[in-house]
This record gives sequence, C-alpha cells and structure tokens, in this order.
Amino acid sequence: MRSLLSLLLLLALPAHGQSVQLLVQSSPLAGFRYGEAASVMPLLRAGDALDLVREPDNPHDPDAVRVEWRGRKLGYVPRRQNAALAWGLERGTPLRARVSRLAEDPNPARRIEIEVYLE
Repeated sequence: MRSLLSLLLLLALPAHGQSVQLLVQSSPLAGFRYGEAASVMPLLRAGDALDLVREPDNPHDPDAVRVEWRGRKLGYVPRRQNAALAWGLERGTPLRARVSRLAEDPNPARRIEIEVYLE
C-alpha cells in the first residue's frame, strides 16, 4: 500500500520545468458594463493572463477585487465570490487569473468567464 501511495504522489508531481496550477475558482466577470471589457473583448483570447487588484477602499464593496487585462479594467470578481480572494491577495498569496471562456451573449454577465488559480 505504501508503494502505491508513493507512486501516486510521484505521478502527481510536475515533470521537470513544469508548474502545478491549482484551480481556486471559476467565475463570470461582474461589472462588464462599467469597465473596458466591451471595447477589448474582440482582442481577448481564452487563456489570456489577467491581473487581480484589491480595492479595499471601494465604496460599494470592501472586498472588491478588480480584474484587469494589460492594465485595462475589465470588471470585478463577483461580490459573492470575492471575500476569500481579497483575503488571500492581502496576505500575498500568489493568485493568478486567466480568461477561461468568451461568449457572444445578450447577457453581459455571461460574456467573459475567468479562472483564478494558485501556481
């Protein structure tokens, strides 16, 4: 049994030079209408890196986490899903984000989906 566990752990380790990514959450982009998401959406691609920026002084949400692409504000992590990310970002947790899905949808809340992960 111990050798089986050792083998499973060995298989779970990344190959030399690769990194492990642990998915933390997947969310739709909130606030699509209030950022630059509409204007840059034709340029976005699934897999594009995103930046997560804390906004502790945000008057609407003290746990606000802004989502940026190449320095341009796209929107926010949804309020119902941002508290743990805000906590982690404040403590220096190496959280990364990327575009996971793009869709032409009449509902702005369904146009961009993001994934947040630990690397």
